[in-house]
Amino acid sequence: MQLQLISFVLILHCMEYTDCQQQPSRYRQHKQNPGVSSGCQGGCLTCSDYNGCLSCKPRLFIFLERNGMRQMGVCLPSCPSGFYGTRSPDRNTCTKCRPECDSCFNKNLCMRCRAGYYLHLGKCQESCPESLVCSDTQRECVPKCPADCDACLINDTCTRCRPGLYLLLGKCHHVCPDEFEPNDKLMECSLQVHCAVGEWGEWSPCSRSGKTCGFKWGEETRTREVVQFPSTYGKPCPPIWEKKECVLKRRRCPGQGKGRKGERRGERRNHDNRRDKDSQGEGRRERKKDRERERGEAGDREDSENRNKTEQRRRRGQNRDPVVSPEGGGPTQ
Repeated sequence: MQLQLISFVLILHCMEYTDCQQQPSRYRQHKQNPGVSSGCQGGCLTCSDYNGCLSCKPRLFIFLERNGMRQMGVCLPSCPSGFYGTRSPDRNTCTKCRPECDSCFNKNLCMRCRAGYYLHLGKCQESCPESLVCSDTQRECVPKCPADCDACLINDTCTRCRPGLYLLLGKCHHVCPDEFEPNDKLMECSLQVHCAVGEWGEWSPCSRSGKTCGFKWGEETRTREVVQFPSTYGKPCPPIWEKKECVLKRRRCPGQGKGRKGERRGERRNHDNRRDKDSQGEGRRERKKDRERERGEAGDREDSENRNKTEQRRRRGQNRDPVVSPEGGGPTQ
């Protein structure tokens, strides 16, 4: 085991300082060593049964994976998280990032920090400058949120507004801009939706009171459908139906006779009959009044005659009264 480990270290030393493939003598030595082969799989140029890949094909990175007490070489197109790749004419290797860095571009430029550290200008720090605040979600130093913002991201992009304000495109608004309307449930400014209608349909048959005959004039109607209903503050829908006057093609209905002319003549006859009846009733009322007036005059004459007769009888009675003599004798004839 120690012999294999020494062999692997010597091979790595050769890869670091010389181009093994460009030195045929040493390359022949590798082939003579037991356990070293050039017919490898997975992108390896040379490999061993115990240590895996010893060198990689062009443009691949060699990466040492720990497997218990030993390290196995593998060839990868890119380095895993926590490592960065370095290229050289001799070999391409994966180098570990700084301990506080979770992923990096090179040893001096970190791209994401480990938990408890915050990225600022490519460095991972335990605290942020005074003008910035620590973001545990992003693990970065981010600007302080604006006064109207309750939570924000980098570049002052607000993700939640303070109560009573509406969020729109990373900004907080007291009143939503034009073409937007407030959504009190989400506390956001939503785009207004205006009503949209389809094309007009065909005109209906000319009719009146549900009939297509029996009249001269009728109406035609047509409708259209609502394709998109408006939002609360969107433009309302225009009329979805309309009507116009029309001339009926059939003036008479089956079994109607002479149509409206017959109806009008019947109406005139009924009117004349009513007028005659009214005239007859008026005449009867006049005759009744005349009879009552005649009866009243006759009664007055009879009363006058009765009064005259009564007056005559009274006068005759006075003339027949007896004359009493002065001596107190009986009445004289």
